[in-house]
Amino acid sequence: MNITSTDKAPAAIGPYSQAISYGGFIFTSGQIPLDPATGLVVEGDIAVQAEQVMKNLGEVLKAGGSGYGLAVKTTCFLADMSDFAAFNEVYARYFTGKPARSCVAVKQLPKDVLCEVEVIAAIEG
Repeated sequence: MNITSTDKAPAAIGPYSQAISYGGFIFTSGQIPLDPATGLVVEGDIAVQAEQVMKNLGEVLKAGGSGYGLAVKTTCFLADMSDFAAFNEVYARYFTGKPARSCVAVKQLPKDVLCEVEVIAAIEG
């Protein structure tokens, strides 16, 4: 197993890695809408926060030798299911290969953000 880490995405805010690669796949930790430069939550509605989550995921995937097009499974967490349609609009621009997905509403997310996404993706090569 190899730990993936990049300063182009937020550092882990707990005892975990940004991602682990194993067996030709990368498994990302959930990314929330933190600005990697400041470590602060990006303020805005679900579209703004989802956009930052996707940028953060892209950097972690890139650092691990993968990308959105190699995603096989995503898990999406929303603070409010009424944000589902707006979240999907942002998500669909990045995950054009339509990987398998679960999307659930949860009671609360870290730092009271509106969304969090984790990905399992193949590694190029």
